[in-house]
Amino acid sequence: MKVAIFADETGWHTRQLQAALRRRGVSGRCIDLADCHVDTGAHWHGLVIPGFGRELPAAALVRGIAGGTLEQITKRLGVLHALRELGVPVYNDARAIERSVDKAMTSLLLRAGGIPSPVTWVSESPAQARRLVMREAAQGRALVLKPMFGSQGKGLQLVGQVDGVFKPLPALDGAETGNYGGVAYLQRYVPPLQSPGFDWRVLVVGGRAVTAMRRVSEHWVHNLAQGARPLAAEVTPALAELAERAAAALGLDYAGVDLMPAAAGIQVIEVNGVAAWQGLQRVCGFNIAQALVDDLLDRKLARMRAEHCA
Repeated sequence: MKVAIFADETGWHTRQLQAALRRRGVSGRCIDLADCHVDTGAHWHGLVIPGFGRELPAAALVRGIAGGTLEQITKRLGVLHALRELGVPVYNDARAIERSVDKAMTSLLLRAGGIPSPVTWVSESPAQARRLVMREAAQGRALVLKPMFGSQGKGLQLVGQVDGVFKPLPALDGAETGNYGGVAYLQRYVPPLQSPGFDWRVLVVGGRAVTAMRRVSEHWVHNLAQGARPLAAEVTPALAELAERAAAALGLDYAGVDLMPAAAGIQVIEVNGVAAWQGLQRVCGFNIAQALVDDLLDRKLARMRAEHCA
């Protein structure tokens, strides 16, 4: 049995997944979605996936999707959509990835699910966004400006009333101010309750919160890629419930859910559908890649085969 590992680059994560698959007697082949294409005259299914010939993979794990033009991204996600329609379990599938990559959709789905998260605004109008920043600043609040499709804490800026100083909204286009693509995604800033501040990253696998860490930093951005320290954390009932609800709201097989302590209670900040786990593995007592592979094979693949047989 062969499983496709879709990744735009190979490294620690893909090696971990391949080793976990081998322990289950399964071969894992790393493929860039950019190298896949459609040829409706080639095979019955119309997809060309390097290394699989006329066959389809038994399942697919999505580790990364390279950036590109709207057309390129649409085509790459289209391959994942097609695999799902052809009966191949995709972990996470394209619909779930689209929901989690788009921060605006994530915020809407969290709100619809009654999951506590900071108040969020998304607008293409610079004038409207500036008025919002000034209104919030007048009430003594700061806002976090984020790229709609950003990750690893890149491009985050505080605007509004920041440490007693007004910081205006920067230009929303141009590489020198961040990759905002002409859209203001603004989230009400959650100040730390202690120093140094921290957030939690909770890993949800197959609908269950399985492990967590605290990401501790003197900086207000708590991503490990920005210098935060990972510390083991207990998966408390409160953390588990919120993380599991957040993952379910986006339809994710597995998710890295970021939560912050706040005066009003724990808030869900982000939900990651292509979550890295190298830092979490350092403080976790089990093999995370194996947990992902086992959930794919024992739950998702087994269920899809049972439905097909029925």
